[in-house]
Amino acid sequence: MRKNIAILGSTGSIGVQALEVIEQNNELFKVVALAAGSNVDLLEKQIDQFKPEIVSIADQHLANKLAGRLSGNVKVLHGLSGLNEIASLESADFVLNSLVGSVGLLPTITAIKAKKTIGLANKETLVAGGHVVMELARKNNVTILPIDSEHSAIFQALNGEQLKQVDKIIITASGGSFRDKTRAELSNVTIKDALKHPNWEMGAKVTIDSATMVNKGLEVIEAHWLFSMPYNKIEVLIHPESIVHSMVQYVDKSVIAQLGNPDMRVPIQYSLSYPERLKLNVKELNFIDTPTLTFKKPDYNRYPALKLAFESGEIGGTMPTVFNAANEVAVAAFLSERIPFLAIEEIIERVIESHLVTNNPSIDEIMVADSWARTKAANLIL
Repeated sequence: MRKNIAILGSTGSIGVQALEVIEQNNELFKVVALAAGSNVDLLEKQIDQFKPEIVSIADQHLANKLAGRLSGNVKVLHGLSGLNEIASLESADFVLNSLVGSVGLLPTITAIKAKKTIGLANKETLVAGGHVVMELARKNNVTILPIDSEHSAIFQALNGEQLKQVDKIIITASGGSFRDKTRAELSNVTIKDALKHPNWEMGAKVTIDSATMVNKGLEVIEAHWLFSMPYNKIEVLIHPESIVHSMVQYVDKSVIAQLGNPDMRVPIQYSLSYPERLKLNVKELNFIDTPTLTFKKPDYNRYPALKLAFESGEIGGTMPTVFNAANEVAVAAFLSERIPFLAIEEIIERVIESHLVTNNPSIDEIMVADSWARTKAANLIL
């Protein structure tokens, strides 16, 4: 019996690669729903190829445009209501959330309430609402499978082990597009330069987050919630080769690592097929030809946003929400050439410094904090 898949964020990098995996295993997986942002042309091609029963796009105008191009019985939705309808679609067994940004939080909650198995590639879901999401998942007996390469690696390294026997988890980081530049050299870097990631093919926002290491900070907070791990047991190491995707060190000081060439289709497929493993047409890791594997501690003076992420996570409450929201606004401003690269970190720091934290926030309070942070960040950019 085929597993029915709904994908939120189908035209983004993760969504496109997920569909490649599904195409290679079309006897095992069937696409029943797709949700996209604003890429009407690509979504139309995906609809033509995978024949979902329902789709959603960002707004009403784009939905009308898409519906006018389609023939057949595809239901076209839009906005948050469309995302939520797809996340709770009765025919879907598995919801893959690869949305970018905090927009992914509410559809994840909707999917949990509908008791769907979730493949999570949306870091912001747990950064903004980890305490709510994980408690809700426990109450509904819902499995959340990580898709980020780092969290998938940790998940695999924990298989069959007990969390109480974990000494620490080690999250690896490529160092991003500017890992070989000093901080002084970052003053005049361009958008084009920032989007040239040395190892991974990712969307623009995630690639910028990698360059600031905000991405790694978000992963630290996500790991805290996914694996019930205190922050003092989470370590980040810069690993330029991106071969070791992350590691778990146990109390006996043995270390279990997951290795492979950098290819997001591997963790995507593992989440889709779990607990089984399937053949995948990707390049295998050749240990003979693999370069030396190197690791170093990140310098907080070079990557201040990573330090801010750890601090935000430790403070908890609405602070991680504010950290994430301020970053989203700042990255959008950089990508639209309204601020220089280094201003991203400055804006995040100024916003979180002025935030009054709400502890153990409800979803409504999380949304209020998110909106406050966006307004505050936008005002700093003006």
